[in-house]
Amino acid sequence: MSKNLVIVESPAKAKKINQFLGKDYTVMASVGHVRDLPAKKLGVDVEKDFEPEYVATTRGKKVLKDLKAEAKKCEKVFLAPDPDREGEAIAWHLFEALKKHVSEESFYRVTYNEITKPAILAAFEQPEKIDMDRVNAQQARRILDRLVGFQGSPVVRKQIRGAQSVGRVQTVALRLVVERENEITHFKPETYFTVGAEVRKQKAPLDPFTVKLARINNEPVGIKDRKLLPGAVKTQEQLEGIQKELDNSPLKVSDVITKEVTRRARPPFITSTLQQSASGALGYAPARTMGIAQKLYESGLITYMRTDSFNIAKSALDECRAFVGDTYGTEYLPEKPNFYKSKGAAQEAHEAIRPTDVAVRPGNEGVKLDLVEQKLYKLIWERFMASQMVPARIARRTVEVEAGSENTYLFRATASDIVFPGYMKASGIEAAADKPKNGENSDSETDKLPPLVQGENLDVLDWLSEQKETKPVARYTEASLIRALEENGVGRPSTYAAIMSKLDEREYVLKEKRSLVPTPLGMELVELVLKTEEKLKSDHKVDLFEVHFTADMETKLDDIEEGKIEWTAMMQEFYPSLLEWISHAKETADPALMAKCFQALSTVSEWAPPVKSGRRTYDDNKTFEDLKDKVAEGELLSKRQGEMLHKMCCRYIKQVPEALVAELELVEPEAVRSDTPRKLELLANVQFEEGRKVGKRTYDDKKFVTSLGDQVTMGKRLTDRQLAYLDTLLTKYSDQIENFDALRVEFKLDEKKEVEADPSTAPVLALLENISEWAEPVMRGKREFNDKTFYESLAAQFKGRGALSDRQLAALKKMVARYAEQIPDYADKQDQHGLPAPRKPKPKKEETATEE
Repeated sequence: MSKNLVIVESPAKAKKINQFLGKDYTVMASVGHVRDLPAKKLGVDVEKDFEPEYVATTRGKKVLKDLKAEAKKCEKVFLAPDPDREGEAIAWHLFEALKKHVSEESFYRVTYNEITKPAILAAFEQPEKIDMDRVNAQQARRILDRLVGFQGSPVVRKQIRGAQSVGRVQTVALRLVVERENEITHFKPETYFTVGAEVRKQKAPLDPFTVKLARINNEPVGIKDRKLLPGAVKTQEQLEGIQKELDNSPLKVSDVITKEVTRRARPPFITSTLQQSASGALGYAPARTMGIAQKLYESGLITYMRTDSFNIAKSALDECRAFVGDTYGTEYLPEKPNFYKSKGAAQEAHEAIRPTDVAVRPGNEGVKLDLVEQKLYKLIWERFMASQMVPARIARRTVEVEAGSENTYLFRATASDIVFPGYMKASGIEAAADKPKNGENSDSETDKLPPLVQGENLDVLDWLSEQKETKPVARYTEASLIRALEENGVGRPSTYAAIMSKLDEREYVLKEKRSLVPTPLGMELVELVLKTEEKLKSDHKVDLFEVHFTADMETKLDDIEEGKIEWTAMMQEFYPSLLEWISHAKETADPALMAKCFQALSTVSEWAPPVKSGRRTYDDNKTFEDLKDKVAEGELLSKRQGEMLHKMCCRYIKQVPEALVAELELVEPEAVRSDTPRKLELLANVQFEEGRKVGKRTYDDKKFVTSLGDQVTMGKRLTDRQLAYLDTLLTKYSDQIENFDALRVEFKLDEKKEVEADPSTAPVLALLENISEWAEPVMRGKREFNDKTFYESLAAQFKGRGALSDRQLAALKKMVARYAEQIPDYADKQDQHGLPAPRKPKPKKEETATEE
């Protein structure tokens, strides 16, 4: 029997740590939180100093049962979750749940920044007690978010159809995305022209190079901060005048400026910069990056990946410096270690993200990593190594060329040569990021300049000009949004990935390539937030979802962690702001207008019959009576209820007196398209495919068609999007519909195709029809990747739409290559359909089973 019980968070970590500690220790996993606030009620008593009600989670009940049984057998219990607020809270919850079975003096808190044998053994030699300040900081954050979610979200759901929630940080992030989108929408581009010349020396070397117009009569040209500079060439007439003058003017070198610049290495990664760099360099979403980093951490390859500190342990610093000197040479080693200052709120006891052993070079990790894990480890290793190397020295040579008779035109070209690579020797994949940024001589940067001297003339080979427009600021990507949140002090390392995921799950933003585009739902939610802000300002109140207010709350959470303020005092200060926001956010319908609507509907004698759709029954008469009763009881209708009542008036416009029709500005709704009922009728007897689940959503053709039928029965005209998908379903199930070729012509279905099918799509799908052995599904984070269901999904989409997107077809061909062994004559098919070379098939499930 083991004398000691150690509780960590993940099974993978438990297995690794058990190997280090030996037979006197039993290491078990809590698998995250074992207790939390109840799922279906507030669980916070605001009248009793915000006292929380904690209950065991569904998974936690079984975990706690096993932990209690083991704890009773042991002399000591070591609580060893992650070294951050969340980990500290998990440790406290475990203590609270187990203290009835083990004496309180037998509990110890153990923290470590890396899962290596020396670090683990050192941590267990100096166990500590639970840090209640850190626990209270987490508890305050959890309760803040619960109050906003449970009390603020219902207000939003009543106001905005389809909105699910507001979040203390999530909504601020959405607000930044929407404000950026509005800035882009309202941006007015201005036309301008660039002017340049391809030139060469009049004596060898005669290699041509390009110079670009930088100034006219000492006025800068071009753009800055998306605005035209005073000397910008704005019109075709102005351009033609310049070209005419330059045609008869020699070009002479007026100056050659040479200077050496140094560029320092970036600091080692913290959570936010790792997510940003992995997004830019590797194309990984923040949530994916954190999932991969978690595996690297649990494999003992990197330090803890949720951190905002640039601090590095002295032992790691010494090892890194020794490695740099031995591997790259002493000239790459700075005289003293490079130190990087963390932000004020950073936890200096934590470390930056670094390799646990710098000698473990990328590609020689010693543990089995897949390709994405190798790439992320390489990024982390190179960044850390570069952070402890000397700056790069770059020779920058700029040539200035003058021309013109009536006016003075100054052209410029710059070339850079690396005199000494410094940290770039190790920076690898990040070297591309060290090129000059926009606005940093990038417009005149050229690959190479010949030797030039002041006063020499140049021959013009060709005059160059191009018409351009000023461009708005770019949309946020996940990486740049994280950077904006960090710069504004909103959120913390542990929350960034979750925020991005929430915006996606709630359908408040869409991702177009890597850009975040707010959906109409997201725009409407922020519009409500901004309207509420105006009301609050007029009453001299603070806005709950204003960036600075949210950042201030983060600072207070840090103060709680540092023991400067009590968490309950912070909650007492915050809660009135939430109640004020809720009060001001409740948009109500105009009572006078509603009275007129009730008057109009009271004249209706023939109500549409009730329609049952799924579990709900839609009954206009009952809805009217229910709303009338609410108003009679003194309740104000919400804006959304008011809009619904006005739409109802429009539906019964023929039974409403003409005077009220004019007064309420009623408009008869567009009628259901004449061919829609017939299309639905054609699908009435179709045998639909089973619903398919993609992520958290289930796509069920039968339910969709039934829903459309219910809407048509209620007299609602389908949207263009609904109608387009209805047409897609007609094509998808065409083999079950008689005389479909004639119907295709009648409904003009071929004219509605949005994309032309790649001719290789059908034959490539056919190759997969007879695959007998599919690879086992693989879990990556919370997502399942299943080749068979992916193929079936694409086949169904192709059948319905007649085409796949370029991205879908590329993914399909990539997958086909993994099954080359099961496809006869694959080499011939490869050339015929543009397929990749055969790839190694995914291993069987038993071969890829993780430690979890």
